[in-house]
Amino acid sequence: MASSYSTDLKLELMVTGENAGTWGDITNTNLNILQQAIAGYESVALNATTGATLTFSNGVTSNGKNAVLNLTGTLTSSVNVVIPDGVEKTYIAKNATTGSFAVTFKTTSGSGATWAAADKGVKLLYSDGTNVIDVNSQINTINALTLPTSAGTSGDAIITNGSGILSFGAAGISTGKAIAMAIVFG
Repeated sequence: MASSYSTDLKLELMVTGENAGTWGDITNTNLNILQQAIAGYESVALNATTGATLTFSNGVTSNGKNAVLNLTGTLTSSVNVVIPDGVEKTYIAKNATTGSFAVTFKTTSGSGATWAAADKGVKLLYSDGTNVIDVNSQINTINALTLPTSAGTSGDAIITNGSGILSFGAAGISTGKAIAMAIVFG
């Protein structure tokens, strides 16, 4: 029986007794692929109008297997960065392109995470094999708050204006309410 390849990282899966005299080389290649998936970094130049399709070749290192991707290039239209359907993987990706156009990181036939035209930030992404999800967009309670830019003074509390903007100020809690809260909440 011949070797087969893993679904996500395309590692060579050898059958017992196969590859006598060469299994060490194959194992080393598999370890390099694992290293690439855990700690690999690569800049990927996007085509100005079509973006890029990341590769996942069997038994060799490939740009789509890297943990961190720096997306570069001068865009003249919105583009896609595409990974194959069925690949389950996490990425840290930075949109370092120039040009005011959107970049979408997606699977071949699924949906993806999009950097808006002016967004040149970093995203933590994962593919579930069907779609690519932006982890930060799923944490709305953190992203929805604007933190104070200066420190408060003694006795201040963090308060909100009701629109997600936090600041320091008097919390509006009377001494009686504070004592009651201390009794109830310990």
